[in-house]
Amino acid sequence: MMSCLPVLRRCLPLLLVILLLGLSVLSPSRVSARELIFGHGATEETAYHASAERFGKLLKDKSHGALTVSIYSNSVLGHETEMFEQQTAGALDFSIVNPGLISEFSHTASIFSIPFLYRDIDHWEHVLDGQPGQEIARRIEDETGVKVLAYYGGSTRQIVSTRPLENLDALKGMKLRTNPTRPVITAWSALGTRPTVMAYREIYTGLQLGAIDGLLNEAEWIYRMRFHEVAPYIGLSEHDITVRLLTVSSRTWQSLSPEEQREVQAAADESEQYARDLQIRLDRESREKLKEEGATFYPMDRERMQAMVAEPLGRVIDERGLRDLYELIINTD
Repeated sequence: MMSCLPVLRRCLPLLLVILLLGLSVLSPSRVSARELIFGHGATEETAYHASAERFGKLLKDKSHGALTVSIYSNSVLGHETEMFEQQTAGALDFSIVNPGLISEFSHTASIFSIPFLYRDIDHWEHVLDGQPGQEIARRIEDETGVKVLAYYGGSTRQIVSTRPLENLDALKGMKLRTNPTRPVITAWSALGTRPTVMAYREIYTGLQLGAIDGLLNEAEWIYRMRFHEVAPYIGLSEHDITVRLLTVSSRTWQSLSPEEQREVQAAADESEQYARDLQIRLDRESREKLKEEGATFYPMDRERMQAMVAEPLGRVIDERGLRDLYELIINTD
């Protein structure tokens, strides 16, 4: 019996989703309305949740109550990768996904892991709203059976360090917590750091104990997780602007009428701008809070950093078959 427990624990999120979907179908109170399930991995005070709520409200209004959304936050339905897998199977309707976590399902999604991809926030928006964003969404759907409805995000990622960052030499030998994606590891190795994989929940203690010397994060989460208490030096590398995917299972999408599909897409489009504006505002406000609480900010030589990573990153881009997308992005006005 004990040997079955790990399997049961892994299956519980999916079983919960199936139960919720079954109840929504069988409930006699839902004769004229359809309840859709939305899962995400963040807590209820975050931009993730506020954006999900905005999407749900917009969809209910646009469908005149015919389509409603029940939101399950804080990874109740599983980790983001598990929820995405549920969407590929048609067992979960909506989710917000970090594309860096789903490269095993879609190699196209790893394009968003390439550092120094955007010139600034305007370029980032033009990429997502233009031909590159449309092509990326199409390929992800072809590879996974999950449709990208909108692009959320907008926070700028920086270096958080236990040591001052007065120049790029300070990065040499730094044990830097990174995501375990090849573009990220390749770039930060080229900059002289020692990329280290560590669970997010272990970062604060890791910084305290010296297991890591720093990490890459946005101001909102540096402040929210209190990382600046043990790593008060922040290098303004601005090496990435976050992208989060608002996704719907293709099975769910195909089950909707053309009118319902238009309502879902319209709600996604409107919630997209809300989500971006909120994230950008939180990023700005969090920087000010970090300054007030004693964090020290250092400008970083972005041009030199880009030059240092260009050759090794170029090899990764070519090996992963992402050259056409990369060129499309960097050539976007």
